[in-house]
Amino acid sequence: MSGYKSFAYFYDRLTENVDYKGMAHQIDSWVERFGGRKGILLDTACGTGSLCMELARLGYDVIGVDSSDDMLNAALDKKFDSGLDIQYLRQDMRSLDMYGTIDVTVCTLDSVDHLSSKEDALKAFKCVSLFAYPDGMFIFDVNTLHKHRDVLADNAFVYNLDGLYCGWQNEYDKTDSSVHIWLDFFEEQNGSWQRYSEDFREIYLSHEVLTELLADAGFEILGVFGGYSDTPLEDDSERAVYVCRRIPNEIKTEE
Repeated sequence: MSGYKSFAYFYDRLTENVDYKGMAHQIDSWVERFGGRKGILLDTACGTGSLCMELARLGYDVIGVDSSDDMLNAALDKKFDSGLDIQYLRQDMRSLDMYGTIDVTVCTLDSVDHLSSKEDALKAFKCVSLFAYPDGMFIFDVNTLHKHRDVLADNAFVYNLDGLYCGWQNEYDKTDSSVHIWLDFFEEQNGSWQRYSEDFREIYLSHEVLTELLADAGFEILGVFGGYSDTPLEDDSERAVYVCRRIPNEIKTEE
């Protein structure tokens, strides 16, 4: 996984349209509906902590983990400004090491797709399962095939924000439906423009593959939704959100 140094610096500017408050309320609604506990919540690949803050405001005891120091530094700045009691740890989702059991784990904004392979996804899912309460919940999202093939595809996008210009170029791989993404940022600094670049790859995990991986990690799927709402997953959905529950004593060990 990339360190996302440049991306971390500009992440919040590029995600200003993300409704973190709405996401948090929908996650909270699913926890209540499916019988979860409103206790300790782990946000793995938490980024700059925007969702952590909204979930903390809803009463969860939040732990945020991310593998990027830059992302976590931004999250800590927000925490100190807000006064919220959130714990942040530098950890990779494939090698989590918690101090106790977790009631709810979330992994949002296609962070699972940023892993290198389905084998890495299984490692991450098994880590979540290992530290989950015996019937703890796991809520995560992935990009759909439609988003990779038809929306991101081989397309280019341009963002022109106040003092920031971003060029976004994609390359779609038909062999595995992954997308390689290149980002070039140009920031205005004292009358001149400073360039930063970042690139990363997003894998595609089908429903069939995810069902198998989740079962191997000891989870049952409670529902699959077309985004952070109760809208069913459709062929033209860009995001699939999985609401899962750990089945006690069902995690498989390596042979």
